[in-house]
Amino acid sequence: MEMTPWYDKTDPSSIESYGRQMIGKTFRSIYEGAMASGRIHTIKEDKATYMARHADKNYKGGVGNLVEECWFGYRANSDAQADFPEAGVELKVTPYVETKKGFRAKERLVLTMINYMEIVKERDFEHSHLWEKAQLMLLVWYLHEKGMSDMDSTVDFVQLFTPPEEDLEIIHSDYQKIVAKIKAGKAHELSEGDTLYLGACTKSSSSKVRRQQPFSDEPAKPRAFSFKNSYMTYVLNHYILPGKQTYDPIIKHGKVDDFEDFVESRINAYQGMSERTLRQRFNLSQPSKSIYAQIVFRILGVKGNHCEEFEKAGIVVKTIRIQKNGKMKESMSFPSFRFQELADETWDDSTFGNYLRDTRFFFVVFRETPDGEYYLSGCKFWNMPYQDVEYGVRKVWQQTHDIIKEGRLVLTPDNRGRISNNLPNASDSPIAHVRPHGRNREDTYPLPDGTHLTVRDTGTGRGTWPNTTVFTKQCFWLNNSYILCQLKDIIL
Repeated sequence: MEMTPWYDKTDPSSIESYGRQMIGKTFRSIYEGAMASGRIHTIKEDKATYMARHADKNYKGGVGNLVEECWFGYRANSDAQADFPEAGVELKVTPYVETKKGFRAKERLVLTMINYMEIVKERDFEHSHLWEKAQLMLLVWYLHEKGMSDMDSTVDFVQLFTPPEEDLEIIHSDYQKIVAKIKAGKAHELSEGDTLYLGACTKSSSSKVRRQQPFSDEPAKPRAFSFKNSYMTYVLNHYILPGKQTYDPIIKHGKVDDFEDFVESRINAYQGMSERTLRQRFNLSQPSKSIYAQIVFRILGVKGNHCEEFEKAGIVVKTIRIQKNGKMKESMSFPSFRFQELADETWDDSTFGNYLRDTRFFFVVFRETPDGEYYLSGCKFWNMPYQDVEYGVRKVWQQTHDIIKEGRLVLTPDNRGRISNNLPNASDSPIAHVRPHGRNREDTYPLPDGTHLTVRDTGTGRGTWPNTTVFTKQCFWLNNSYILCQLKDIIL
């Protein structure tokens, strides 16, 4: 028998008001208070078992289920309808973390599973199961601290949230893109990088699980609709935390049919103009390392080097300079990886793989002419194709992972004292490679516990390595030739 709730379950404001009484309480104290009250009859486990189960990061539901059962007094379930059906409110308990740059959402916000066979039958977004879940949510935020059980985290913010009108336009467009891919028989190629705010994230206890899709015999990974981590970070910082200043939006008035088309058309209106002309037009100072990014944002009507829509979508702006010889000077680098963390990962949950699956890039190309000036050539939104991630990049990642984890890193000195290694280089793959990303050779990370590198004796008497348990910081790079190939349609 479930208890009689202490709020009006038909009234969103009453649900929110009652939820806010959790603020300042830990999840442990919420459980203990519920059990002490004697009004909870759905929990049969002893305290230790219940606490351990809900603290387990692999337990589906976790502290969210605890809030449902111990605060709102209804049995946690996986029903398709909203958690408070009479009020049309969905409950979401979600963590955030503190970083050197401020606060960010710890993870994406999973909304509901995608049923490939049924979603293609839905009339439209407004009548979709997704919108039933997302149109009004009670967001319960808590600060996740490393090394501390979430049971001892406090509830910090409780607030009803509906995506604002300007966000809904993009969320609606994202939904249509995902459904269109399913209708095209490409559910197995879905990627979070396909869309801006709303993603189709993988959702399964095992990477081997697959689901039937309606217009292809190719099985697809189970996926769920989710608001991306970047979008939830923006929600936290600009709709939840008090006193936060928003970034300039690109769309300042009215509506646009397609956000990406609008952005591309704004940039392309300046196609053919030189960097010098653009600096003068937008009153920018003398050239600096960030001058090309500054030009891009000024064209888009944004004062700083951040804009609201890109922040919400986690879009990464990359300005590319093509030299007069038609080549890119540099490949595209990513943050250096720690060797122990890389060794502990699997491909399906790897930092680099997830980044490429999730991230949408905005490339803006400047082309050098014979006179040495760079001119705006074009732009495009891009995310790495499924095949390139899951086959090309995966091969490079796996080879790197295995060499590091198994202690097979070998250094080879030449007769001039230069040292090469056996990690994948640019000639091993048409897409990606690994090379140093530290200040110098002495800028190192430790190798995985119990492993060490080997210095090959080449008989030159040159080249030594003082400590074989550490190695120069490395990172993954996308080959400049690969990036050029992706940009060939906008290089004039």
